Amino acid sequence: MRHASRTQSFSRPYNQRVWLLRNLVISLVEHERISTTLAKAKELRRWAEKAVTLGKRGSLADRRLLLSRIPNKETVAKVFAELAPRFKDRAGGYTRIYRLGRRPGDNAEMALIEFLDAQLKKVDKETTKKAKKAEKDLAAGGKEAKAKARDDKKVAREAKASTTAAAKATKAAKKETKAPAKKKSK
Repeated sequence: MRHASRTQSFSRPYNQRVWLLRNLVISLVEHERISTTLAKAKELRRWAEKAVTLGKRGSLADRRLLLSRIPNKETVAKVFAELAPRFKDRAGGYTRIYRLGRRPGDNAEMALIEFLDAQLKKVDKETTKKAKKAEKDLAAGGKEAKAKARDDKKVAREAKASTTAAAKATKAAKKETKAPAKKKSK
């Protein structure tokens, strides 16, 4: 029996596992909410909360230590500039995990992990108006109009996806807790 095994192995060698978790932390800090498997979310919570704690202490040594753990300057800068001040009065527990049910392909249990008080992009009326205008210009033709329309549609789609993901996640979490999944009979 292997005692004192504190981490999940995810059936990966050490270096692959570390890079997997580093990339998950980078994505979580960048987007403030990501969807992954439940096991990865639970392990990611440890890494993310340690990163925020280092950001709250705020010394140069802490910044260098975090850069050695997560070698991405933009991510470390966001932890120190945005996340640490947001959680300065909180003693821990900076993340939240929602269970989302099972993935259709391999039946893996999925989860949504997010920072508390996540600052998500909001869909504003101006963005949707630009996207609708871009569709009209696209129908009219022209290379510049097509390129601009694609860019406007992409921005609108990303903004809409970030806000609808939150609503879907909370609906799915409530639905899973109310009624367990029924098995289909053949």
